Amino acid sequence: MDPMLIGEILSALMFFGIIGFLLLGFPVAFTLAGVSLLFGLIGMGFGVFDPSSLGSLPSRYIGYMTSEVLVAVPLFIFMGVMLERSKIAEQLLLTMGKLFGNLRGGLGLSVILVGAMLAASTGVVGATVVTMGLISLPAMLKAGYSPRLASGVICASGTLGQIIPPSTVLIFMGDMLSGINAQVQMAKGNFAPTPVSIGDLFAGAMLPGLLLAGLYAAYVVFKAATDPQSCPATPVPPLERHRLGREVLMAVMPPLALIIAVLGSILGGIATPTEASSVGAVGAMALAAARRRLSYDVLKETMTATATITSMVFIILFGASVFAVVFRLMGGDDLVHGFLTDLPGGKLAAVALVMGIMFLLGFILDTFEIIFIVIPITAPVLLALGVDPIWLGVAVGVNLQTSFLTPPFGFALFYLRGVAPNEVVSADIYKGVAPFVLLQLVAIAILFAFPELVTWLPGVL
Repeated sequence: MDPMLIGEILSALMFFGIIGFLLLGFPVAFTLAGVSLLFGLIGMGFGVFDPSSLGSLPSRYIGYMTSEVLVAVPLFIFMGVMLERSKIAEQLLLTMGKLFGNLRGGLGLSVILVGAMLAASTGVVGATVVTMGLISLPAMLKAGYSPRLASGVICASGTLGQIIPPSTVLIFMGDMLSGINAQVQMAKGNFAPTPVSIGDLFAGAMLPGLLLAGLYAAYVVFKAATDPQSCPATPVPPLERHRLGREVLMAVMPPLALIIAVLGSILGGIATPTEASSVGAVGAMALAAARRRLSYDVLKETMTATATITSMVFIILFGASVFAVVFRLMGGDDLVHGFLTDLPGGKLAAVALVMGIMFLLGFILDTFEIIFIVIPITAPVLLALGVDPIWLGVAVGVNLQTSFLTPPFGFALFYLRGVAPNEVVSADIYKGVAPFVLLQLVAIAILFAFPELVTWLPGVL
């Protein structure tokens, strides 16, 4: 048999083998590296894999560890965890609930607004969902909200940090797409390609992130009009109403100031994402100190959580590097390139297929696992076909936001289930997020139809 064909068959089997082992419950990072090495040994037996190629891994790892761009990841995580400890989310939720309480669906709208603000100031999905689940879910149920609608609003709003900057997913996506785009352009003969920066992806994600929040809000308004029993109003007592303006100002200004300082400096070209993330981390500590919540214990908890989350993400990245090397050297890249370029429908069909595969993988894999596996394989082909790298990164981010909401392994569902009262059953949570998953698919369709929603703001900046 042709060695090239053997290599392509082994690379395809390796991809599905990794998914199979993950479904059995094996740790992600070790599965990626272990299964890849196993298939590398099989490839050696057939003469289609050279083990000396693994010698490139140490330089890759050192590159990740010394990358100034990726330093922003732990700093943004630190900022998000510190803000969660400072109770800013709690004050925002309680105050916005009062502000919108006189409207049918007002509590739901307040959760969406707070979710968007927390996404722009923290970007930590788990902390946002848990905080809103602890504070808003009991209040919504007490007000007479449908458990399904309340669960869906909280889960969906909590995942906005996946796409609204400063998203850690966009940081990794920007770092990968920058290198891939440079290689693709040089292969085409363009030796001075326009660089793709994380700031470009942050700018490109702003309007789609707001679009998603707007679609969520529109759905709540629709439910309030068609099924008022599912989201009744919660009028604010007159004694509390006259103090509401000051409460709103005190609740909104601190996170708004942090958003302007961090995102404004990035989008305005004043600071790099890494520099802005350090400002955000210091700013989060300052806000915690202003609330008299900055203590040794809080700092220790925040640093432990930051180290844990960062280590988890980077160990997955290291395992995915082994997979990428083995997959590429056994001919997997050629297999994917041939398959996508030969599709009827050209570029549009190729992008749609990759998006569909990512959406299905979201049912069983985490966001970081998907981008570390799929982006290095498919992005070179898609960019070579002429897909805009900024549009691709943002569209993938919106697509993979669904991975937090799709059972059986949607992490937002697990986070909410862990803090929801017993009266909210798991079926309510699963059924409640279904309309919001459909809204995310609608958002992706809108980005396909109007790519300017992504590319306009980076072009202006």
